[in-house]
Amino acid sequence: MLSDVEYFEIREVLQCILHTIFFHRALGLVRPKDIDLQLFEITYVQCGDAELEKKVDEKIDQFIDKVEKHPNKKNQICLSFFEVKNKQATWFTHKVEHLYWEQWYININVAQHPKPISGKSHHSKLVLDPGESASEERNARRATLESSLHEVLFQIIKFVNEKKDHIPPIPNMEGVSFPYEITISSSSDSAFGMDMFKRMLQTGHPTMLS
Repeated sequence: MLSDVEYFEIREVLQCILHTIFFHRALGLVRPKDIDLQLFEITYVQCGDAELEKKVDEKIDQFIDKVEKHPNKKNQICLSFFEVKNKQATWFTHKVEHLYWEQWYININVAQHPKPISGKSHHSKLVLDPGESASEERNARRATLESSLHEVLFQIIKFVNEKKDHIPPIPNMEGVSFPYEITISSSSDSAFGMDMFKRMLQTGHPTMLS
């Protein structure tokens, strides 16, 4: 889990992680595009596909909206790659099945800032201003988050380069990515519960369903 992420950092953090996965699981020819994060000393690579970038941004918008509406819940975004299989048709239906072959669960703990501490007496009211101490804490938090993000990117690249046997044949389709879906859940949803980053940093791979 990436902890103490500020609201204004969520977009860059998720763009960086999701596009890194997409780039290293891309199909065929891509137009690599280097992206320098504005908030962190990190550069990552996108596939250079406008449609993919649009869909990722739309999902991140939904994620941020859910976090803002439910700030005290744990929120999770999941990127799943799947195969499309045609199930046995009946007289009236033609069913398509999604067989998931790799899933990446991303949990982000958004920073919760306490209100200024007030002290009251019979003669005065004291408001303690965090001042320089708070500034130092923010800098330390940012450095820790940047280090964690570096580590996550390293583990993603390490995994996708080492683990390829489970990847299905390349489908006959347009676009730069295997079929995929991005889903969002919170701690109140039944789908929630897998701490992808903790698992990834311990075992070197995401959750994969065969």
